[in-house]
Amino acid sequence: MGTFPNGSSFTGFFLLGFSDRPQLELVLFVVLLIFYLFTLLGNATIIALSYLDPHLHTPMYFFLSNLSFLDLCYTTSSVPQFLVHLRRADKSISFGGCVAQLFISLGLGCTECLLLGVMAFYRYAAICKPLQYTVIMHPRLCALMASVSWFIGFANSLLQTVLIFLLTLCGRNKIDHFVCEIPALLKLACVDTTVNESELFFASVIILLIPVALIIFSYGQIVRAVLRIKSSAGQRKAFGTCGSHITVVSLFYGTAIYAYLQPSNNYSQDQVKFVSLFYAIVTPTVNPVIYTLRNKDVTGAMKKVLCRGQDSR
Repeated sequence: MGTFPNGSSFTGFFLLGFSDRPQLELVLFVVLLIFYLFTLLGNATIIALSYLDPHLHTPMYFFLSNLSFLDLCYTTSSVPQFLVHLRRADKSISFGGCVAQLFISLGLGCTECLLLGVMAFYRYAAICKPLQYTVIMHPRLCALMASVSWFIGFANSLLQTVLIFLLTLCGRNKIDHFVCEIPALLKLACVDTTVNESELFFASVIILLIPVALIIFSYGQIVRAVLRIKSSAGQRKAFGTCGSHITVVSLFYGTAIYAYLQPSNNYSQDQVKFVSLFYAIVTPTVNPVIYTLRNKDVTGAMKKVLCRGQDSR
């Protein structure tokens, strides 16, 4: 547990957020509320359709349902509380609440990094190994890969959370952020945090760059396989199936690398907050749109469910 230098414990923190810009808080509240509602609607729709339509009981939609569930949970771990703080003068969070928020949001973020790498492997198997695809992407293997992603993500989060709250704090409990996040919490410590920062950087590199390496390898093989297709229509179709995943990967990893893998003196704290907002709310909102745009399977499943609902009346 974090302590003051004299060993006494404290009960919580204050999340400063954008309290130095009160004119911005109302605008942020309205915008974030709209985005959050669309996040709930879009991701819940994908999960429901993947469950209700037997035609969507495939590896692709199994992983997409996992991703949608992750996005729902990740956004919900921070945005509702931030919305409350935007409309209240009291911006406090209990010590236990801060620990839980850090553990859950970090675990979900790490899991999503790994899951996006696994989804790239699925694309590789579907395009480069079509004859062995059903053997490679067996439901048990899909479940195992998803489970391992969740386990590693939350194991890393547990380690990071324990290490950060073992630090001695300097009597400071004002976090210059809208969420409990490791870089902001490190600034409260009154001891040398070089080791912690190095450990955080190393863990971030592992969690971010290993999946990125898998993604680069998978898409390198995919490009080689697609270029062997003689018909231009076939090439366009193959590249089109990968476009949505590449877009999501670019959005997610771009903001994550910007937030965690560059020196803290390279950007202001306001930039950190806005990047975190994009990471927490914009990406989970647009993911369902990106994956369902021009996706005949999803639109067809939606029409079936809606028609079934009308017929039951």
